[in-house]
Amino acid sequence: MTVVDETAVPVAVATARPAGRRANVMGYGFVAVYALLMLVFGLLPVLYAGYLGFTDDTGRFAGLANFTRVAGDFRFWPAVSHVALYLLVWLVALVVLVTALAIVVHAIRIRWLGGALRLVFYLPGALAGASSVLLWLFVLDPTASPVRPLLRLLGFDSFVQVVVPGNLPVVFAVIAFWTGAGGWIVIMYGALNNIGAEVIEAARVDGASVVQIAWRIQLPMLRRWISYMCVMSLAAGTQLFVEPQLLAQASNAVVPNDYSLNQLAYQYAFQQNDFNGAAAISLLLLVVALALSAVFVTRGGLFEKG
Repeated sequence: MTVVDETAVPVAVATARPAGRRANVMGYGFVAVYALLMLVFGLLPVLYAGYLGFTDDTGRFAGLANFTRVAGDFRFWPAVSHVALYLLVWLVALVVLVTALAIVVHAIRIRWLGGALRLVFYLPGALAGASSVLLWLFVLDPTASPVRPLLRLLGFDSFVQVVVPGNLPVVFAVIAFWTGAGGWIVIMYGALNNIGAEVIEAARVDGASVVQIAWRIQLPMLRRWISYMCVMSLAAGTQLFVEPQLLAQASNAVVPNDYSLNQLAYQYAFQQNDFNGAAAISLLLLVVALALSAVFVTRGGLFEKG
């Protein structure tokens, strides 16, 4: 007959409680730091932009006057179309290529090769935005580029021909993909690791091919992660500024300095001294980004349980 020490359970509970409290304190601490940073660098700037957007330069309430004024600017709608085209190319490339590359890397059974590929994909993201664009200024110049034969094959003989405004949505999407896709491939790879091995093995036993497993099992289970990637990339993509700004300087104004909405807001604030108009543009960007993010969240089931 086994004798149970009745004092063991209370002692175990008592020793577990301090550790649990410490974990709770640590969790609350991390949340508090994030909440503070969110308040200082997120919510307060938005509120200040809201104040500027709905007032004139004397601080009096102006209604929608600032919004109608910037929407009537001849530079506004071209900037909207530029950012929209860039986002379309960028997000489609992310969803299709990142997901496909993550599935391919995950399917590699050679451990060192899979790890090496993840490292290679991730390394470009270590470059800051400006450094990345400076590197691409060299790559996009047919006279010095390491991919000069490809540029020549596409009919480009000079840097100016490459960066004409009609090519820029694709150019910016390529730059953004090169710098940002690697991190998302690593994240998608981690998400694929959460799919139970028994599920994949059962599909193989039933005769499913690699393509069928990817299409019918892995992609549906990645839906939330794809939605999350789209939301975060949309937030970053609407802030297009560094790439066209540097290209405008490098191309001797072939790329206009008001190509994107952020550039136009910069022109309003620091060239025209019109902070109210700049705030109106930023608020319009915020509203559109939130609306599109809501679509991705609801369609992707980002916060669904189970």
